[in-house]
Amino acid sequence: MTAQIALVDCNNFYVSCERVFRPDLAKIALVVLSNNDGCVVSRSNEAKALGIRMGQPWFECEALSQAHGILALSSNYALYADMSNRVMSILSDYSPRHEVYSIDECFVDLTGMPELKKLSYDMRSRVMAWTGIPVCVGIGPTKTLAKLANFIAKKHPKSKGVFNYNDLTPAQQIKLLSAIEVSEVWGIGRKLSERLAHYNIHTVQDLRAAHSPTLRADFGVVLEKTQRELQGIACVDLQQALADKKQIICSRSFGQTVTEVAVLKDAMSTFVATACAKLRLQGSHASLLQIFLRTNRFRKDMPQYNPSMTVPLPQPTNDSLVVNRWADHLVDLLYRAGYGYKKAGIMLGEIAPLGCYQNDWLEPPQATNTRLMDALDALNKRFGRGTVKVSTQGAYKQWQMKQERKSPSYTTQWEEMPGV
Repeated sequence: MTAQIALVDCNNFYVSCERVFRPDLAKIALVVLSNNDGCVVSRSNEAKALGIRMGQPWFECEALSQAHGILALSSNYALYADMSNRVMSILSDYSPRHEVYSIDECFVDLTGMPELKKLSYDMRSRVMAWTGIPVCVGIGPTKTLAKLANFIAKKHPKSKGVFNYNDLTPAQQIKLLSAIEVSEVWGIGRKLSERLAHYNIHTVQDLRAAHSPTLRADFGVVLEKTQRELQGIACVDLQQALADKKQIICSRSFGQTVTEVAVLKDAMSTFVATACAKLRLQGSHASLLQIFLRTNRFRKDMPQYNPSMTVPLPQPTNDSLVVNRWADHLVDLLYRAGYGYKKAGIMLGEIAPLGCYQNDWLEPPQATNTRLMDALDALNKRFGRGTVKVSTQGAYKQWQMKQERKSPSYTTQWEEMPGV
């Protein structure tokens, strides 16, 4: 039986989330900006038609914005995460085998299910009716071909948002893949496309029919697996359970340049709280801590200083208080006056499940605040992130993200719920 793997992808997801609660924006050219309102990370179809590029710095678009009335909004991550959870919950009802691939994409195994076309349109209409988010459905025998099918479902109006690659004859498959640039294949970016062009591989069909031993020898096993997926041979299975993270990184670019060590420590406390909460959520602890500071590399007129330091922790821990004390000390060691810092972050490494660690006979056992951390997590889950925090966290605002155009948290803050 041919596998029927569907990729359900939300259209212009961040923009669509904003429009759910602002129907007046339905036909307006709209973009959503990245952290600190820097670059375009989501575009409405109207903005795309005006030539706004993904990842384009917003300052480059301001003249175009004024001429055509383009509206730009800051990223509202709480809203997007909540809307994503609602969409994924709906999709999970259609199959016990599904994989949430990203905030706006989900693979759903529909193998063996009858009337796939009707089912796919029902999936689209239900997500739209229950959440207001438009989605497209692409179906193929492998995840890579499902991705391509979704691309076709979005680009060709005749598909009406659903396309099944398995319905094509071999001749139709060759004709279709010959018309699609190889850069549209999952995992093939601009640089790899340029390398493939030297081998006369320009379209998806060129890659599908290329000499496999040469691909493996010159590009590695990953590209060979991509080729086999394009040939209908599944090499990437659905991941129904997320693997525990082996590293946890938490960093952020600051809304404005930071020069004071106290402000850096305040930011670092927030990063520690976030990273340790993720550790506890997956039932793990870390044995390695790295922190780093960054100046603004785009300001050539300013002195540059980009230090980092990594230390092994005496004993594995997921205690925010313990890690925060170490991070605080490392900031003191790395900080140099006279520099303007634009970014900082932490990395927790050598992560292992709780209880799995080597005792150090020269180091006395470390007191743990397990009950305190459990209470902290429970309160923050119930009343919102940041309700309970370390005393050094949140005293300064200079480092926090610039979000001058942010919409309300319609679904996660009682005081910001829309009124009807």
